[in-house]
Amino acid sequence: MLVLKFGGTSVGNADMIEKTLNIAQSVLSKSPVLVSSAMTTVTDKLVSVSKYANAGNLAEAQDLLLGIEESHLKVARELLDKHDQLLGDCTSALRKLTTDLSAMVKGLCLIREVSARSYDMLLSLGERLSTLLLYYRARAKGISVSLLDAREFIKTDDQFGCAQLKKDLSYPLIRQKVVSKPGHLIITQGFLGSTEHGVTTTLGRGGSDYSATIIGAALAAESVEIWTDVDGIMTTDPRIISHARVLPEISYGEAAELAFFGAKVIHPSTIVPAVELGIPVWVKNTHRPQLSGTCISSDKDQDSQRQGPLAIAGKKNITLITVRSTRMLNASGFLDSIFSVFEKYKVSVDLIATSEVCVSVTVDNLQHIKSLKHDLEKFSELSIESELAIVSVVGRNLYSSNDFLLKVFSALQAIPVRLITMGASDINLSLVVAQSALNAAIEALHKNIL
Repeated sequence: MLVLKFGGTSVGNADMIEKTLNIAQSVLSKSPVLVSSAMTTVTDKLVSVSKYANAGNLAEAQDLLLGIEESHLKVARELLDKHDQLLGDCTSALRKLTTDLSAMVKGLCLIREVSARSYDMLLSLGERLSTLLLYYRARAKGISVSLLDAREFIKTDDQFGCAQLKKDLSYPLIRQKVVSKPGHLIITQGFLGSTEHGVTTTLGRGGSDYSATIIGAALAAESVEIWTDVDGIMTTDPRIISHARVLPEISYGEAAELAFFGAKVIHPSTIVPAVELGIPVWVKNTHRPQLSGTCISSDKDQDSQRQGPLAIAGKKNITLITVRSTRMLNASGFLDSIFSVFEKYKVSVDLIATSEVCVSVTVDNLQHIKSLKHDLEKFSELSIESELAIVSVVGRNLYSSNDFLLKVFSALQAIPVRLITMGASDINLSLVVAQSALNAAIEALHKNIL
């Protein structure tokens, strides 16, 4: 069986929903499960609704919700204009969801507080609406189809906004409830889950892709296909390098590094369930389904002779924190003292470089920067530099070539490099540069080493 995940642009209007269902229909013999995101911009609008509710601005919140409802009703009319009964059923289902959420928003506006739990419930509306449109249009096309609520089988903890999967609960439920068969299409929501007690949760950034690979892993899928608006994973951001090339294949590790350091096509956590079972993940373009796309798989399934740099990623809004102290000399436990502070405030570190009396780390989350500074200055001198960026060269066996580093630093000779990390992994070389120099660094590297 196959799992097909479609992003927001792939269900953004009636024409795209038709294309999405045509793709699913073409593989009906492979027992497909279709996982859908919310329509383009809908989740952002729901975030705005929550902000209005927090401020007690009921009129603005309700206007946004009405706009969301009307945009979905318009698409329903376009998809089902010759199917009166289905249009009536779809319209009723859409309005019920928006009416229920509208009542909740009214209450939130009255108390001027949107809890994390309420926020997840509010954000769940987008995927629940888009899958209704897909379901009713599939029926109109004569496809044998079922619509399943992902909250019934994706079970998580109660970390609302970025809930963690409970695999031991979810996998058996997926096998029990997501019963795929040849000739039948199953449609469900990405991004959504629920606690053991049925409270709605969301899986955070990249959640819909993650949902797809969770389902794929639980059902031992032949492959998971991520359908988006690009031809695949590219050698770099095509907005920076117009002639960037599509990569026909990439390993799990390379894809994770690219995603973590700025590539937007997939999210690092997306591929974890697939990695565990060796399930290939394909990235394809809904607009051009005839193209092969990019296959993400294990090293053993790829060309064993391939080595060297493969792609370049860039990550903006980086802050460099440097901790200095002579107490580091011959002192055990000093690094533990530093990183216990980061653990205390749940701040993830991207890169690390150390010397005898200095530790430098990069972070992209400034929410607790004042608290970090206060705690670290208790036992060290601190410097903080902002408006930086990370540029990462990703590939296989990067250091097997004697001239790899020579080519990198020759390409960047006109660009000051603030920090370098290498050696921890043979698939990644990362450098910190000024944010204003990021595009130039990517252009120079792409021209000289790829």
